[in-house]
Amino acid sequence: MGSGSLSTAGGGCGKDRRVKQSIVTLDLEGVLVPEIWIAVSEKTGIQELRLTTRDVPDYDVLMKGRLKILDQHGLKLRDIQEVIGTLSPLPGGREFLSELRSLTQVIILSDTFEEFAQPLMRQLGWPTIFCHRLEVKEGRIVDYRLRQPDQKRKSVAALRGLGYNVVAAGDSFNDTTMLAEADTGFLFHSPEAIQKQFPQFKALESYSDLLSHIRALI
Repeated sequence: MGSGSLSTAGGGCGKDRRVKQSIVTLDLEGVLVPEIWIAVSEKTGIQELRLTTRDVPDYDVLMKGRLKILDQHGLKLRDIQEVIGTLSPLPGGREFLSELRSLTQVIILSDTFEEFAQPLMRQLGWPTIFCHRLEVKEGRIVDYRLRQPDQKRKSVAALRGLGYNVVAAGDSFNDTTMLAEADTGFLFHSPEAIQKQFPQFKALESYSDLLSHIRALI
């Protein structure tokens, strides 16, 4: 999987036989599946929960606000999981991911949580996902634990350090450091305001276009 040119530097036994392989990193919500918190907002009628990383660049501010709202309304982890259980991948998302994974390795880099992701990963064919973890006490979400700060950018940097050509796609403010760190980054299904703020990233709207651009790079 992946492609690249075999280096011919050196000669004889000292020839460098490393090959540049490709890997794709994708955001989850808004790219492959619906926004979980918007779905929770629609189910509960709590408008403040509609805010996502498309609206609030500071993830810590966003999550602390969400936890405060959940506490105020007495919502527990099971309430959110029930909503997630009703969600399906975005139209064409499952097929896009399946075809992409037949071409190259794919890692989903998401700021969601292990406790939220499982039903969606099942529907997507269990792709690899790097995400975070919630702190839950007596069914209440009391805090969250990052796998590591700025995990999307750092994951891409680590993959590049392993010799991969990284192609990344995401839709929100919290994806832009990942896109910048990648060899090539695309905005996908992103709001016009983000596209205007980050014109250095080509903005795409359809899975067929995204697949075509990725295919040309791997």
